[in-house]
Amino acid sequence: GAESANYPFCTIDPNIGIVAVPDQRLKVLSDMYDSAKIVPATIEFVDIAGLVKGASKGEGLGNQFLANIREVDAIVHVVRCFEDGSVDPLRDIETINFELIFSDIEVLDRRISKSARAAHNDKKIAAEVEFLKKVKAHLEDGQLAKTFVTEDEDEQALLSECNLLTDKPVIFAANVSEDDLADDGAENPFVQKVRE
Repeated sequence: GAESANYPFCTIDPNIGIVAVPDQRLKVLSDMYDSAKIVPATIEFVDIAGLVKGASKGEGLGNQFLANIREVDAIVHVVRCFEDGSVDPLRDIETINFELIFSDIEVLDRRISKSARAAHNDKKIAAEVEFLKKVKAHLEDGQLAKTFVTEDEDEQALLSECNLLTDKPVIFAANVSEDDLADDGAENPFVQKVRE
C-alpha cells in the first residue's frame, strides 16, 4: 500500500514491510522436536524516500531521512537504470555516498569535540580522539568508512560504536524497465555501469 509517484518526497514517513524468511530446515527441526509452533526469522524493510544533494545540510527533509537510515543494519540503494529524463546511476550513487559521508563527518565532529576536553587528562580518550580524526580525514578524502582499515580490535569496536552510515553494508538494486527483466538487464548500459 506504499504510495509511489514520480515527484520528490512523495514518501515523507518511511514505509515498513516485515517479511518472513522461508527456511525448509524449520519444518525438519519442528518434526524432530515436536514443536507446537514454528516461528520463522523475519526481515524488516524500511522504505525511506530518496536523498537529494544537500540532504546532510537539511535539504529536502534530509536530516529526517538520514536519521531513519542510521537505524538500519544494511542499505539497499535503489538506482534508476531506465530512460526517464536525466539518467546517470553512477552520479546518483556518488551523490548519495557524498551525502552519507557528510553526515558521518558531522557525527565524528560532534564526538571529537565532546571528547577533546577529557582527552587532556585521559590517554585512552586522547587515543580515541586521534583515531576518530584519522577516520574523519579518510571520509574527507571521499572514502567510505567501511574502507578504513585497522587491525586494532579496540579501534574496530570504536568505529562500529560510531554507527557511521558509510560503514553499513550496501546492496545496489538496479531499477529497470519491464523490458530489461527478461535478460536480467544484460543489455542495459546503465545496469552494466552499476555492476562494474
